[in-house]
Amino acid sequence: MNLPNILTVSRIILIPALVLLFFMPFHWAYMASAIVFAIAAITDWLDGFLARRWDQSTPLGAFLDPVADKLIVSVALALLIHDYGSLFLTIPAIVIIGREIVISALREWMAEMGKRASVAVSYVGKLKTGFQMVAIVLLLAYPPGEPVARAGLVILGVAAALTLWSMTVYLKAAWEEMTD
Repeated sequence: MNLPNILTVSRIILIPALVLLFFMPFHWAYMASAIVFAIAAITDWLDGFLARRWDQSTPLGAFLDPVADKLIVSVALALLIHDYGSLFLTIPAIVIIGREIVISALREWMAEMGKRASVAVSYVGKLKTGFQMVAIVLLLAYPPGEPVARAGLVILGVAAALTLWSMTVYLKAAWEEMTD
């Protein structure tokens, strides 16, 4: 276990804290859950940076990193769907979660054929992740209806559009293999 892998595992460990804080009956619960998610988002960037910088990439890290990311993002979006009860949040959240499932399956399938590099993370995917993380932090930090939360909804919509774009890029890259 190296530091990048420990940071990755910490994201998974933060999930119960995120859920518990989110449902606490205190006015500070929104901000506390946003802080937990923000810490997780920072570790997402940091573990990859350190693994590359220190040449500490491992098969365990390569497996766990996307799992940890998808778990904490999906849990956060599920919490927000519960809290908002709005199509303006639910539809982008479903798009984001659905894309993650499709691309995970696509990457696994392409890896089985020795073509995983065809569906490596793209710039659009990284941009989508950035918008998604900012949106989720804002949406967790403020109750529905607050101006900052409304800005978070707009940013989540941008993230959903980038999600569809990045999914198209990945599917296009794998299309030849899929149609053979």
